[in-house]
Amino acid sequence: MKLRKSATLLLLLSSAVFAHDIELNKDDNNRVESVREAISNIGETEEKNVSSTEIFNDMFKNGKVTGQIRAMYAGYDYKNDTDTHATSLGGQLKYELAELNGFNAGVAFYTANDINFATGDGLKQNNELSSSNGHYTDATEAYINYKNDGFNFRAGRQVIDTPLADSDDIRMIPNTFQAYIASFTTNGLSFLAGNLQEWQGSDAGLDDGWQKTGTDGTWLASIAFENDNLNASFWYYNITKELNAYYADGSFNYEINQDGSLELSAQALIEKELNGSTNEANIYGAAAEAVFYGFGVNVAYNKAIVAKGKQTFSGFGGGTLYTNMDPMILDNIAIDRDADAIAGGISYVFNDLNLFYTYGVFRGEKDSTGQKAYVRLQDIGFEYDVSENFRVSALYAMQEDKELPSDQSTNFNRLQIMAAYNF
Repeated sequence: MKLRKSATLLLLLSSAVFAHDIELNKDDNNRVESVREAISNIGETEEKNVSSTEIFNDMFKNGKVTGQIRAMYAGYDYKNDTDTHATSLGGQLKYELAELNGFNAGVAFYTANDINFATGDGLKQNNELSSSNGHYTDATEAYINYKNDGFNFRAGRQVIDTPLADSDDIRMIPNTFQAYIASFTTNGLSFLAGNLQEWQGSDAGLDDGWQKTGTDGTWLASIAFENDNLNASFWYYNITKELNAYYADGSFNYEINQDGSLELSAQALIEKELNGSTNEANIYGAAAEAVFYGFGVNVAYNKAIVAKGKQTFSGFGGGTLYTNMDPMILDNIAIDRDADAIAGGISYVFNDLNLFYTYGVFRGEKDSTGQKAYVRLQDIGFEYDVSENFRVSALYAMQEDKELPSDQSTNFNRLQIMAAYNF
């Protein structure tokens, strides 16, 4: 098994790529990873009356370029089959126009490319990073945006993070959507409505490119409430001619003192099939987390009640269930059977270092063939902010199928190492 050798190659490559560091200004994009400006205003203009042509030109003059260089290694050590691995280098480059009367626009290109000498040949290639072709490049964002006070409307290819449609940015290529989204926020209340037409990314399958989100797309709407201690939301999704889904969640956070807090959460997902589709289930969940002096302890539970011959659907992306782990989610076993999952973990944050460990058990009752499901999974890893712009992380997953111990698809160890530099 070549996990250690390829991981060493990735770390050497990352050191060479990311050794160059420069001081940049902050960007106010909404992103999981912080992104820094590479181009700032060259200078302030003299105060004067400006023509409409000059105002339009300022949209381009004051536009900004952001991006990320990302390197990743991911390998599977299967119990009874060929091990696979890949090392990929890529990232994103984005240009966004400055705002004019509430309007602006943006475009972003994402790319991932396998490094041949650190990637398996043929059946030994892990194709989840850059596709089975070993490369992937696309204009995954291209949108027009309008905002006015608490109202915002965005049309085109864009990043979306909702319970049943999300970016799931844990590999090389995050999920993005061709969508039309309107939102309004006021006094702690948020309203959202829109339509999703297509999506692409690691979860959609890099070999398949852009895929439909339902026969005629997906309609969604939500209302959410938030204050200092309480958050609650309700979502409706109509995956046309396939599924109606109703999702609700709520959480309560209590600050014990400046060094400790407690959070309690609950969720429910009701799915109703349309036109005889394969999805119909009710899923319920609860979670609790306590944090004291940087140490965290958490536990989560989900129960899926599945209609006969049907299965659950956690969404276009990683899903929102509390027990989701990498790479296992409840959907994997909630097929023609009721199923549940429990996961517990510990974490520790010290300065710029975050260490974590999670242990999960996924169980399924007998399906129509009499087969049960019982999978154990352990995730251990860390995230470390080397600098304001540079983060490294690693995850080691150990998955064991107690019902099917010889099934190579469910018995493996997985190692992933990522280095990301934002500019």
